[in-house]
Amino acid sequence: MSGDPVATVQLVRHATLLVTVGDTTLLVDPMLAAQGADPPVENTPNQRRNPLVDLPPVDLDHDAVLVTHRHNDHFDDAARDRLDADVPLIVHPEQVQEFESEGFTDVRPLDGELAVGDLRLSPTPARHGHGDLAAAMAPVTGAIVRGSDATPSIYLTGDTVWYDEVAETLSETRPNAVIVNTGGARFREGEPITMDGDDVRRVREVVSDDTTVAAVHMDAINHCLVTRSDLRGAVNDVMIPSDGDVLRIE
Repeated sequence: MSGDPVATVQLVRHATLLVTVGDTTLLVDPMLAAQGADPPVENTPNQRRNPLVDLPPVDLDHDAVLVTHRHNDHFDDAARDRLDADVPLIVHPEQVQEFESEGFTDVRPLDGELAVGDLRLSPTPARHGHGDLAAAMAPVTGAIVRGSDATPSIYLTGDTVWYDEVAETLSETRPNAVIVNTGGARFREGEPITMDGDDVRRVREVVSDDTTVAAVHMDAINHCLVTRSDLRGAVNDVMIPSDGDVLRIE
């Protein structure tokens, strides 16, 4: 119903999101470089420079920032230069000191429920790949974002593949929306390190019909080999926003 509380999620590009609940906006995983500013991820079939596309004309005003992990496609030099030093910066507990050493003065570990303005965030487990590669890619976190008890809840998976703890998170938290980082990112050897079409389909199958599932993390970084077009052909009832699109979560 139109009078019910809502939240919005705007895809900026790749995994960069603006999540707004009430009067508070959270900037997630800011990768803010211009198109082609960075070298390609090495040891991948596609050697185009990153980002593959430029930022859309989006207002990036925010009250706080969530960085799920420090890989360059989730927190780059452009973001480091652009963010205010005193912005509330919510990060994996193991990475607090690294951000503080870069001059950020309000770094908050996401090691339990954390409140910022109208938002409440809780950490969720994430596995960035399989086997030894997952260990090498760690640490990374996902997050549940809530407002008041009446406000929709949003599960940001972060960079993870499908595994038991993702299924458990979905079962235990029953979010109104799930934002999955897809793209099937991979190197020349080994399995994908983010969700591919099969993983996204598993997410869709275990949540209720009225849960919004939206897929991001595609068409912007050279090692993400699953495109939006690929995913549309692989899954049903999953939103696949373009850069700049705003999703209304009820």
